[in-house]
Amino acid sequence: MATPGRLVSRLAVVTGGGSGIGRAVCQRLASEGASVVVADLNEASANETLKSLPRDLRGQAHMATAADVASKESVKTLLTSIQARYFQPPSVCVNAAGITLDNFLLDMEEDDFDKVVQVNLKGSFLVVQAVAQALVASGATKGSLITVGSIVGKVGNIGQVNYAASKAGVEGVTRTAAKELARWLHFRFGIRCNCVLPGFISTPMTDTVPEKVISKMKALIPLGRMGEAAEVADVCAFLASDDARYITGASLEVTGGLFMG
Repeated sequence: MATPGRLVSRLAVVTGGGSGIGRAVCQRLASEGASVVVADLNEASANETLKSLPRDLRGQAHMATAADVASKESVKTLLTSIQARYFQPPSVCVNAAGITLDNFLLDMEEDDFDKVVQVNLKGSFLVVQAVAQALVASGATKGSLITVGSIVGKVGNIGQVNYAASKAGVEGVTRTAAKELARWLHFRFGIRCNCVLPGFISTPMTDTVPEKVISKMKALIPLGRMGEAAEVADVCAFLASDDARYITGASLEVTGGLFMG
């Protein structure tokens, strides 16, 4: 359940905001008062999300823009456009952009492995780096950077060697960033970095999965159902807020108990 006003002083950028978990995150952050920048490779999808957002409580308009997280130049342009519009860097960043190109290890093409790593892992690095650089340059004393990993990055999954590897790397990037951005040498940046690990979540990405496979998935989940994108967004909103002010370097599982223990 949203907490109105909890994020009223925040400017947030959400990559992958055009659908699925990213869209749900945009809606949740906006409902709690944040000004939201919806970034997605598909600009039309980003604009669809923009239309669904509640009015900004501070009177600032939300923003939608195209961005390719796998391109350093595109990410740089994204941050430049945000600061030109709002005269400040985003204090909240949720990197939800991601792709899957599934196949078995024995059959996977090198190009499909590279594409997934480029978007999911390199994209997370580029976005975290760019937002952190902007925050430090502005003299900001706090910020919340949130990456969307996956439980698959922790336990692996048949047919997803590229996805599992990329999401395991996202956790590594996040934990290292957490150590560097909380305190580096004699500097104290106070920027928190955390990773959210969704399990089997109902999104457009799972819409093509056969029903019999979905049923098998549900049987593995102690809570007995697929998760909702809004439930992942709930955790992201918490991590973005001061309610999580003493949490950094953490990986929070949103799995319904899948693979616990």
